[in-house]
Amino acid sequence: MKRRIFLLGSLLAPLAARAQPGVNQPQPKLRIEDLTIVGRDGTRHLFHTEMALDPNEQTVGMMFRTSMAPDDAMLFDWGQPRESAMWMRNTLIPLDMIFITAEGRIHHIHERAVPQSLATISSRGPVRATLEVQGGTAERLNLRVGDRVIHRLFGTE
Repeated sequence: MKRRIFLLGSLLAPLAARAQPGVNQPQPKLRIEDLTIVGRDGTRHLFHTEMALDPNEQTVGMMFRTSMAPDDAMLFDWGQPRESAMWMRNTLIPLDMIFITAEGRIHHIHERAVPQSLATISSRGPVRATLEVQGGTAERLNLRVGDRVIHRLFGTE
């Protein structure tokens, strides 16, 4: 009997070890929508944004991705304003996290989140969504609190 259990276990082990998004591999690319941030001087910055809409997509986020283009982003829609707390577990690249109000204004920016850190990154107040972009983007584009975000989610299209 012990031998049968061992054989069954050894046959099932490869199935259990298969790649699973968020556990040991990135999730497939999500649906892409354009999002624009308008700076105080009127400069427009276009991002090709993956939409993380459901809890599974949001849990995996950018985990295990090894690169991100300068105009790529991922938008986490919380559905309604709430405190947002993010971390960088299994995230291999530095990210800027941009926290956006329901009215489509940047509420807070956390720059250059440290890859694989378990430290909590807070929105510092209720937000409708969190936008992740390549680390250093906020500084490079001179993004600031109060900048306007144009996207259907905020009714600002």
